[in-house]
Amino acid sequence: MVYFKDQPTVYARIEYVEPDVKKDWFRVTLQLFTIPIQVVTWILRAEYINGEAFTMGGNPMRLERINPVSPPQTPEDTGSDKAGKTLKKPAKVLPFKSDR
Repeated sequence: MVYFKDQPTVYARIEYVEPDVKKDWFRVTLQLFTIPIQVVTWILRAEYINGEAFTMGGNPMRLERINPVSPPQTPEDTGSDKAGKTLKKPAKVLPFKSDR
């Protein structure tokens, strides 16, 4: 999560982290989940990548790690029944039907 002026603003995924020419700084390429999706590269220190606040253009910024949320699993998802027995039934493919 990218915070701008202490407000959560946009989700992003870190794509690459590579050393910058300046010692102890890194080029961090982020994919911002906006419409349309944007790719930006920021030059940050390790502590900024790990969540410490910094400024950009005089505005406070911060990155916060968001742990992914997994949907609850059902017996159909795991391939086993409630007793834990493995199901031998193959997956069913549902075709997309259009009215056009």
